[in-house]
Amino acid sequence: MRISEDEIRKLTLEAIEELGGKATPDMVKMVVQKSVSKLGELPDEISSPNLTTGRIILTSFGINHPGIIAKITQTLSEAEIDIKDLSQKILDKFYTMIMIIDISNSPKNLKDIQEDMAKCAEELKIKIYLQHEDVFRYMHRI
Repeated sequence: MRISEDEIRKLTLEAIEELGGKATPDMVKMVVQKSVSKLGELPDEISSPNLTTGRIILTSFGINHPGIIAKITQTLSEAEIDIKDLSQKILDKFYTMIMIIDISNSPKNLKDIQEDMAKCAEELKIKIYLQHEDVFRYMHRI
């Protein structure tokens, strides 16, 4: 049985509703995977449980001040992470930045990198979110 994109979308919405305010991308993915596996087929794109390699979407935002990009890129460099693309916008006193990074050659896994970036965000008094590209794609197909 082949599962359609509409069925995956429906399962994702159900998972988000079920999890409520505590929903994280990883939790939603886990609930959807369980639901799909009950149906008998897990699509190739989400069947791999290995989210420790590959491309990651890094989103950061907050009140602009000197050194934000320097600190974020320094933290990524120390973890041997390659920046593939970067978009930044400053609006008055606020900034936003989205990066596509590749952690394939990093000695750290996604969880360790998320912890490093959480420390970085705390020091800078900003928000930083990391999400595996595959999860990002599935979450935004809805």
